[in-house]
Amino acid sequence: MTAARPLPVSGSIHLDARGGARALRVSWHHESGLVVLSLWRDDTCAGSFRLTVEEVPALIDVLRGGLDEQYDLAVGGALPPSTRV
Repeated sequence: MTAARPLPVSGSIHLDARGGARALRVSWHHESGLVVLSLWRDDTCAGSFRLTVEEVPALIDVLRGGLDEQYDLAVGGALPPSTRV
């Protein structure tokens, strides 16, 4: 595990719904043609995954498909009101 480094200019941090100082960092490394997804707890990187720029659209498609499905379930009334989007 490595100590925290500043987030590159191109990136974002997403906090885990479970709390506990867990976060997902997304950082673009244009000079290398990579996007890095890293899992953090407090100021320590617990793991990372590198995607080439060419692999990113497939990840976006999977996320978009799941979001569309969740929205359809919420609008269709299949989910309890407390979990609707």
